[in-house]
Amino acid sequence: MKIYTIGFTKKPARKFFSTLRAAGVENLIDIRLNNVSQLSGFAKRDDLAYFLSEICGMQYVHRTDLAPTQGMLDDYKKKRTDWAAYEARFLELMEQRNISHALPQELVSNSVLLCSEDKPHRCHRRLVAEYLALRWESVTVEHLV
Repeated sequence: MKIYTIGFTKKPARKFFSTLRAAGVENLIDIRLNNVSQLSGFAKRDDLAYFLSEICGMQYVHRTDLAPTQGMLDDYKKKRTDWAAYEARFLELMEQRNISHALPQELVSNSVLLCSEDKPHRCHRRLVAEYLALRWESVTVEHLV
């Protein structure tokens, strides 16, 4: 099973959608807590679902159980906590939510996890993908850039 990840910031729509099309993914799983932010541009929930269907022939799914809590996000963004603490709290949250059992593997297989960060290094999409790769059999992760 292959799990892809992608962020939309610092990408024009053409690059974003052509990258998804080239990867041949079937579903985009939006793992943002807030998927209607004004900062999202083409990646707002309803617009994104439409574009994915029309341009890529893909399905759109929103899974907030794969997102951090608002408090965790606020603490990290306002620098009340560092990345290491954020990562530890988020991994603990995924354990509490039991996502490796709650999330259907069929949904994730050949799908892409979406969040806003342009690179996966300090992003929860990487943490989700790596978390699942450690708990499910034969999983590879590819970060689309």
